[in-house]
Amino acid sequence: MSYQQYGIDPALVERVKWKMKNPEIKERIKRLLEGVTKYDLQNRQKVAAFVAQFSKVLGEPLTQAQSSSMIDFVIAQKIDPNNTFHLLKLWGMFR
Repeated sequence: MSYQQYGIDPALVERVKWKMKNPEIKERIKRLLEGVTKYDLQNRQKVAAFVAQFSKVLGEPLTQAQSSSMIDFVIAQKIDPNNTFHLLKLWGMFR
């Protein structure tokens, strides 16, 4: 399912992809995601905290509606960070 179906702006996605090419920012995001489990990514409060942290690191202020859309998207994907297939599926969505 596409992120656009959740109301996530493609322009925002493109800005974030561009910013993630910066090695310094990429490493900060990786450090924030260290030890994250699939259960963490199904917990609405934890996902909301991740979205807020990433927004701050990337310098992308988000509205409440944008944050809510992202949280709903992450929870709906049922991501398992230890499952290579899940990670490839996500990579394919955003490449």
